[in-house]
Parts: sequence; structure tokens; C-alpha cells
Amino acid sequence: LMVPGYTGSKEDFWHLLPLLARAGRPASAIDLRGQCDSGGPEDIAAYTIDALAADVASLLEDADEPLHLVGHSFGGLICRAAVLAGAPVRSLTLLGSGPGALGGQRAALVEVMSPMLLDGGVPQVWQATAALNTSAAQPPEVAAFLERRFLASPVAALLGMGEALVTADDRVAELAGRDIPILVACGESDDAWLPSEQADMSRRLGAPYVTFVGAGHSPNVDAPDAVADALEGFWSSVEQVVHG
Repeated sequence: LMVPGYTGSKEDFWHLLPLLARAGRPASAIDLRGQCDSGGPEDIAAYTIDALAADVASLLEDADEPLHLVGHSFGGLICRAAVLAGAPVRSLTLLGSGPGALGGQRAALVEVMSPMLLDGGVPQVWQATAALNTSAAQPPEVAAFLERRFLASPVAALLGMGEALVTADDRVAELAGRDIPILVACGESDDAWLPSEQADMSRRLGAPYVTFVGAGHSPNVDAPDAVADALEGFWSSVEQVVHG
């Protein structure tokens, strides 16, 4: 089960899912409440980490057997909370995620976005974000989707998730105390939680750590083949231990 990050959606795993399926690992990706096609209320309290983790936990509990869980970025914090609350999993992969609150320039952008959301709503924030985007031009269909996805977000979702993202507690010690196989993985040029920070988290967890060459904060988009290989290898190692 794949869980996206802040302002993300199930489509963030678009290129990864077919690779996993061809390797005999059919997987599903979701929109969290307030993302893309899920919708959600205009209530900031509906978008805390614990509230979103309860949604993920409900899917895990309804599965026929424990699933391998993958959380990207903010989704990793949500998945961690679901696991710590007792949701059954075979393993947990933290992909481009960190030990606690996001800092640095990305956190500053979240802070700047909050008053803009209250003043001009989601469209104003989208226009400002698009004006700041200096990356390479995207295919028209991709640009159109990204705009549609962002504009579908309730104001409360962006405010609530943003606040949760920049104030999250460091719960690594709690997670390390659980008997759950964990993989920490990130792009070599991740600019959210730095690779050094994620490597330190892996040491605290006693978990393997993988970096993806040529990838940034979203290796699932930048290097899906490498991510699929890493996940398959990790999951196979977990299952070998279980079946001994």
C-alpha cells in the first residue's frame, strides 16, 4: 500500500506500480482525504497526522493479510503513526521521509502559504507556486493534472497537513522499539529531509538505508526502476526471514 505526501496523490506512484506488478508485486496507491479525488471537509482537525493515520490503518485492517506499507515524505509520518497505533503491516518503507518536523526552505514555503490560503484561497496559492516554479517545462497534460490536483484540495487540508508537517514530533525511538522490518530510502539530492538526516534515522532504527542516484525528493517519480528493485529486494528479505 503506497501513501503519498503533502500536496501529492496516488499518481505519484504512476510509474512505480506497473514495475512492481510485473515483478509479481501488485500494489495500490491512495489519495489521502483532502487530496485529488478523495475530497474532504473544511475542518483543519480532520487533517492531523493521527486522523490521516486512522484512515490508513482502516485500509490495513480490512486487508486479507498484513501488507507492505510505503509512505512517501509526509506520507511516511502518517504511515509511522498508523504502525505505532497498532495497524498490522509486514514491513514499513519510509521513502524520502524524516524523523520529525520538516525544516529548511520547504518548511518556510509551507509557512508562507498559510496566510495566502486564508486570504486568497487555493487558487491564489497555486498561481504563486506556478510563478515560482523554475523547473523544466512539463508536458501540457502533466501541467494540467498538477493544477487540477492542487485546486481540488480544500483549504483546510492544505492548512492542516501543512501545520502537521512542520510541527511533527520525532517518534523514531518509539518506532525502533517495535518489531517491524523497516527500510529507509531517499534520492541522493533530496532537499526536504536531507539524506544525512535520513541516514541518521536509519541508524537510530537499525534499518537498512538506500539512496537513489539522480533522484531528488520523489525517487518514485525520478527513478522508479531503482525504487522498484529496492522494494522488491527488501520485501523478499523480509519474507525470507518470516518463512525461514
